[in-house]
Amino acid sequence: MTTEKKEMEVVKGLDLERYMGRWYEIASFPSRFQPKNGADTRATYTLNPDGTVKVLNETWDGGKRGFIQGSAFKTDPKSDEAKFKVRFYVPPFLPIIPVTGDYWVLYIDPEYQHAVIGQPSRSYLWILSRTAHVEEETYKQLVEKAVEQGYDVSKLRKTAQSDTPPESDAAPDDTKGIWWIKSIFGK
Repeated sequence: MTTEKKEMEVVKGLDLERYMGRWYEIASFPSRFQPKNGADTRATYTLNPDGTVKVLNETWDGGKRGFIQGSAFKTDPKSDEAKFKVRFYVPPFLPIIPVTGDYWVLYIDPEYQHAVIGQPSRSYLWILSRTAHVEEETYKQLVEKAVEQGYDVSKLRKTAQSDTPPESDAAPDDTKGIWWIKSIFGK
């Protein structure tokens, strides 16, 4: 299920304050930066006074919480396009190596409840929601938004989400970064 590659269109005029808060990963392309069996994956965004965004990505694997913190900033502060760079320092247990990637908001619904996130190479894709579950029809509409942007959605995998998502302090942290090391090897 692909479409011919065209220039990607990103959201213009994103209300960054409305975008802040928790987003649940409904589906994504598999990534070596995330555990293969991760569940209840989510991101929490907090606006900093300087206009950058604090990023907290969390996932649960084997009952343990894996997480990484980073920051995001507008690629071009003068542009109204929702093109951001995200920067994390890895490995999470000894954050010394900066890793920067693109984070483009390709679609957001008018209520700021669902979003499609990608980047120019189309190697990464995320479908996000303010709730841990979405109706199947909504999911199909979000997938169609990705197809319209030239994504091969056959690689898209739904993310397991609990009916009652865990709280960050309700599970032990993977303080050794085992999830991160395993993810490098595709585990």
